[in-house]
Amino acid sequence: MNPFRRAVTYVTSRPLRPKLFISHCLVALVTMAIFVLMTLFFNPEFSSFLRQGGSLAAVVPYVALAAVVSGVVATAASLFVSSRITRPVTRMLSATRLVSSGDYSERVPKQEDDELGELSQSFNQMAEALEAAEYQRSEFISDTSHELKTPITTLQGYLEGLLDGVIEPSDDTWGLMYVEAERMRRLVEDLRQLSRAESETLTLHLTDLDPEEVTDLAADGMRPLFTEKGVALESHHSEAHPNVRADRDRTLQVLANLLSNALRHTPKGGTVSVRLARRGQKVAFEVADSGSGVEAEDLPRLFDRFYRVEKSRSREGGGSGIGLAISRALVEAMGGRIRAESEGVGRGATFVFTLPISNNAKSSR
Repeated sequence: MNPFRRAVTYVTSRPLRPKLFISHCLVALVTMAIFVLMTLFFNPEFSSFLRQGGSLAAVVPYVALAAVVSGVVATAASLFVSSRITRPVTRMLSATRLVSSGDYSERVPKQEDDELGELSQSFNQMAEALEAAEYQRSEFISDTSHELKTPITTLQGYLEGLLDGVIEPSDDTWGLMYVEAERMRRLVEDLRQLSRAESETLTLHLTDLDPEEVTDLAADGMRPLFTEKGVALESHHSEAHPNVRADRDRTLQVLANLLSNALRHTPKGGTVSVRLARRGQKVAFEVADSGSGVEAEDLPRLFDRFYRVEKSRSREGGGSGIGLAISRALVEAMGGRIRAESEGVGRGATFVFTLPISNNAKSSR
């Protein structure tokens, strides 16, 4: 390595503050050298001074004074600029180390409205996202273990009873054990499907679907359960709607999840309605119930995995707790959006999801 490259490597490997100081000093020295050279060669008055017997030694004190002043100014400028740059960078470096060690609560104060300020803001947004993801991960593990604990404990109790002879083998015993095993299988399958949908690895077969036909098919499949509980199930199609581009089985699954959720939270004598409406280039599927309702602060989190609304929509009836999360993942995978609406506790709720209209859309009637 030649001396020049070695010197460059040495300088660039130094901390930011010395590099800024050196760069300012170099700028000052180069500027002063250019000024001196321009004065020596292009200034007529100075050339006349030399021809009349003047000596360069006479200007040395002035050059030295200029060098000292330039050095002082360069030092002051480098200290000022480096402090404004290195202080937030140092804080960000410290915060980065804390975040990398697992402390996602660390934030960097935004001091300036420049690129460093934007960098601090971006870092804080990243830290907030990591903190939220870590919280959701911890909550997900806790909820999953809780969901699996109950059927595993039940199965273990029955097996110990059978081994000890306390419980006699019977069809009822085997049936109860099968129900608990099926509950675990269904939860694992739901989690697998949710993971595939959220990671966009779920295979979709998009076709042109008649929205009225799909809603009627989903309602007819759920109607016996509604009749058994004494809840009215209504399906309204007041006008023709264009075909949508979606996966038939997944659309039916979303409708079944929403209808099952509505049935679970609607008391006997209540009503659940399925409606269709056009929203621009999308068709909206609405499932409205007259059940327990949802408070406004709980609406945004209804589609989170295992989220419980203790006062209104706590999980009852054996649901896995991730049906709404799966519905959101499926709808978004098909290019739509899903949301929940409610006027409050005891005033029912409406779940609405949209699907894009087919490019070859024709009226379904």
